[in-house]
Amino acid sequence: MDKKGAIFLLVATILAAAAGGGIYLYLKGMPTATADVQETVPVVVASKDMTFGTTLKDEHLKLVPFPKESVPPGSYGSVDSVLSQTTKVFLGQGEPILKSKLSAIGGGLSVRVAPHMRAMSLNVNDVTGVSGFVLPGDRVDVIVTVDNVAGSNVAVTKTILQDLEVLAAGVKTENKNNQHITVQTVTVVVEPEGAEKLALGVSQGKVHLALRNPVDHAVVAESKTDTRDVLGLREQKRSEPVKRASAPPPQPVVTQKEPVKVDPKFTVIKDGKISEQKSPTGQTEPEKK
Repeated sequence: MDKKGAIFLLVATILAAAAGGGIYLYLKGMPTATADVQETVPVVVASKDMTFGTTLKDEHLKLVPFPKESVPPGSYGSVDSVLSQTTKVFLGQGEPILKSKLSAIGGGLSVRVAPHMRAMSLNVNDVTGVSGFVLPGDRVDVIVTVDNVAGSNVAVTKTILQDLEVLAAGVKTENKNNQHITVQTVTVVVEPEGAEKLALGVSQGKVHLALRNPVDHAVVAESKTDTRDVLGLREQKRSEPVKRASAPPPQPVVTQKEPVKVDPKFTVIKDGKISEQKSPTGQTEPEKK
C-alpha cells in the first residue's frame, strides 16, 4: 500500500469515528420515551352466541381484560356474579354481559313478555306462515277463516288481530297417527282480549299470518269477506219501487134536495068576488064560494 492510500484510510477512519461519536452524543441527550401502560380490569363477556332465555353457565362466559376507562356501565367482573341468570336479549360472541340484558326472575320466553301482556303460540305451515319467513322481532296480522259460518258452503274471512310482535319462531316435532311430523310454531305477544280471539280462531277456523313492514304500525278498519264476495255471488239489492203519491180519499158527495117549488098564489077581490090566480096577470083559478 502506498503512502497516499494510507493517509486516505486514516482520514476516513477519523471522520467515521467523529460522526459516530456525534450521533451517540445527540441520541444520549434526547429524553427517553417510555410507553404508557394502560391499567386493565376483567370484564365478563359471552364466549358464544346466545339467544334470549338462555340460563348462563360457565360454558357461556369468559373474562376479557378491558381498559379501565372503557369498561361498560353495568358490566360484571366475576363469572360467579352472573351464573344461573337468564338472558333477555340475543348476545353475540365477545359481547359484554350487562345487568340490563339479564333477568334474575323466571327464565325462558317469559322474560320477554311485557307486564299485562300474554304470549301465545300457534302452528303454521309454509302457506299460513308466509313460507317460513316469519322471524323473531317481525310484526304480523292474524287472519282467520271459518267455514259454514254464514250459511251452508259460505266461509267468512276476517282480520282479528293487527300489528303483533313475534317473540319466537321455530319448528317442533309432534306425534300424529304414530308418525313424527315437523310443525312450524310462531309465538306472538297479545293483550288478554286478543288471546281469547286468537284461541277461538285457532279452535274454530284456519289461521293465516300476514307479514307487516317493521315500521308500519297502522291499524286499519276491520272488515270481513265471505265466499259470496270473492266469487261474485252476492245478490244485488233490488231497488225499492217508487212510492206513488196516493190519491186523497174521495169526499162524500152531498146531494142537495131540490127545493120544493111552490106556485105563488094571489087572492084577488074584484067586484065583490073573491078569486085566486098564480100571478097577478096569470090564469085565474075557479072562484071560491
